[in-house]
Amino acid sequence: MSTDFRDPFDTIVNHPFDEALSQRYLVYALSTITARSLPDLRDGLKPVHRRLLWAMRLLRMEPAGAAPDVLTANPARNTTPYKKCARVVGDVIGKYHPHGDASVYDAMVRLAQDFSLRTPLVDGQGNFGNIDGDNAAAMRYTEARLTQAAADLMSGLDEGTVDFRPTYNGEEEEPEVFPGLFPNLLANGASGIAVGMATSIPPHNVAEIIDAASLLIDEPQADHAALMQIVRGPDMPTGGVLVDGAHVISEAYATGRGSMRVRAKWHKEDEGRGTWIAVITEIPYQVQKSKLIEQIASLITDKKLPILADIRDESDEQIRIVLEPRARTVEIDVLMDSLFRLTDLETRFPLNMNVLDAGRTPRVMGLGEVLREWLKHQIDVLVRRAKHRLDKIAARIELLDGYIIAYLNLDRVIEIIRTEDEPKDVMMAEFSLTDRQAEAILNMRLRSLRKLEEMELRREHAELLKEREELEKLVESPARQRTRLKRDLADLRKRYAPETEIGRRRTQVEEAAPAREIPLEAMIEREPITVILSQRGWIRAMKGHVDLASAETAKFKEGDGPLFAFHAQTTDKLLLVAANGRFYTLGADKLPGGRGFGEPVRLMVDLEGDAEIVALLPARAGGKMLLAASDGRGFIAVMDEVIAETRKGKQVMNLKAGARVAVVHPMAADVDSVAVIGENRKLLVFPLSELPEMARGQGVALQRYRDGGLSDAMAFRLADGLSWQMGGETGRTRTETDLGMWRVARGAAGRMPPTGFPRNNRFG
Repeated sequence: MSTDFRDPFDTIVNHPFDEALSQRYLVYALSTITARSLPDLRDGLKPVHRRLLWAMRLLRMEPAGAAPDVLTANPARNTTPYKKCARVVGDVIGKYHPHGDASVYDAMVRLAQDFSLRTPLVDGQGNFGNIDGDNAAAMRYTEARLTQAAADLMSGLDEGTVDFRPTYNGEEEEPEVFPGLFPNLLANGASGIAVGMATSIPPHNVAEIIDAASLLIDEPQADHAALMQIVRGPDMPTGGVLVDGAHVISEAYATGRGSMRVRAKWHKEDEGRGTWIAVITEIPYQVQKSKLIEQIASLITDKKLPILADIRDESDEQIRIVLEPRARTVEIDVLMDSLFRLTDLETRFPLNMNVLDAGRTPRVMGLGEVLREWLKHQIDVLVRRAKHRLDKIAARIELLDGYIIAYLNLDRVIEIIRTEDEPKDVMMAEFSLTDRQAEAILNMRLRSLRKLEEMELRREHAELLKEREELEKLVESPARQRTRLKRDLADLRKRYAPETEIGRRRTQVEEAAPAREIPLEAMIEREPITVILSQRGWIRAMKGHVDLASAETAKFKEGDGPLFAFHAQTTDKLLLVAANGRFYTLGADKLPGGRGFGEPVRLMVDLEGDAEIVALLPARAGGKMLLAASDGRGFIAVMDEVIAETRKGKQVMNLKAGARVAVVHPMAADVDSVAVIGENRKLLVFPLSELPEMARGQGVALQRYRDGGLSDAMAFRLADGLSWQMGGETGRTRTETDLGMWRVARGAAGRMPPTGFPRNNRFG
């Protein structure tokens, strides 16, 4: 005996790595595309779903009422019992689909969920999950059987309508595709991600799909617009409202790619005494109710939607989500538009009709092409069924001809059987019978020799000849094929008509504009407040517009005192300006209450530790302000442009080394001049038009200094002149209207101010 000690490395073949990798990846990609992720256009199923339904059919899990009760023959008990899902999954993974049982059971569960499929193909008994996102019970607990839609989809499997192929181990056979008339691809939709491509098809109304197909049978060249008059859009199992315009929907179906907005269905309920609630009764497709409620609840918790006070889930079998507004004055349209923008109460469902055609090639098709290819498949099924029936008729007629010959020569046939050793050969020779005919005669029972049997055979023979003639005409005539297909579709439509519970349209089509972006002011109840900021940076808001003099004497921490106090509204945004030129934004509605000392403003914004606060003022829509630095440079800023969206604020003034923000002066709408005074007590007045408007920068020189810097600046109306407090107990105000000697070009040194101008070099 010889032993071969060949080195295993001798069998290694050198091959370019990139070529080997690409070949193997291509095989994997094709397998994923054709045998896992994309549905077949003809029956709308992926292999795992097709194998599940096929296994259930072989287990005789027919829909209710499909099989008679053989024990009682009682129509009232004419139902098919449920069987364990574990038995189905075991057959599928053992005979047809060698994959994990969890994935197969998940696919089966989805076929039974009435919130996942528009027309479920599996009738489940037990816990098959719910719209909240809860998982189904284990397959050993749940039971199932087929639905009528599944029976319609598989109708004709035993009539030679489709090809069968061996299973993965070659022990059994499975159908390559289902032949039934039920338009499952569009009726139930599909979704899947393959390698380099994906599919996303929403569910549709069965009656609309059948009507569109019937139109194409009558008018094969019907245009896309005619089809869209029938197919109004998706019909989701969870209802909702399709709010895109007709042109958007039509364009998506024309190309097979696009997306459509779906909103929840809601209505307003009056609670009496001016109060109301909004009630959501339908939610968008593939949105889990529990996660949707969590989304809305988080908006309330995070105070991102202050006009919403509470949310309650009062759902049972029907969805009922109650939204309670903060106040009766809240506008319901504002509330719902905000929720549509911020939550999954409005979603965008993608349309990507990427399917496998009859040649197993992935293609993106429009609605018209999908329906035409499906009708071609149904015509092919119709012809194959007719040919299969013709073969059956030919075989039966052959036997009937033999039986009739036997009856016409009954005595001779009996004599041959009694006397001949090989009666079969003798009968074949004497009466010109075929082998099948002679064998059938020899196998006849004695009770079949009665006279009435001959009449029955002749009647059956005549009926089969008539049926054969009709079928031959059907096979040869495309017009007859279209007529027959249209009649069959009309019969199917009766079961899914819009008047029936299963056929009624659930998703309404109502065009609506995109949800508005509601400003924060519209969501906050407008109330007057008095804002107080202390020298140490503690901020609070007292209710109402209190006397500012009393605000300055409010309670402060020891060693602290008032810095800024002004009137505002809860809808205002407050601008906080630091000496380093950085602007921060505070929401007036988020300020702590007036009781106590308030809270440190540094907890609300990321203010640098050593940064000095130089201004706090409410931002006015379209308002402007004069900004000036201590080195005499400045510009005009629009309040809307300096509002910061984050805690970090926004850098508005770029300062030179050693400079700081000295002036933040809000301007009236009719001002036309700027007055600037320096630490050297020189006053300068120039036109406002000489200052640029900037969103960020250093600005331009307002006044020239030999030493020192800017003390104060303001914008005013030249015709009104400059006014300042005289001081003392009288509290008199002096106004200087003749400012001609101080009016020069921007950037000049200026002159000494009028007599009596405050010694602190401040305009007031």
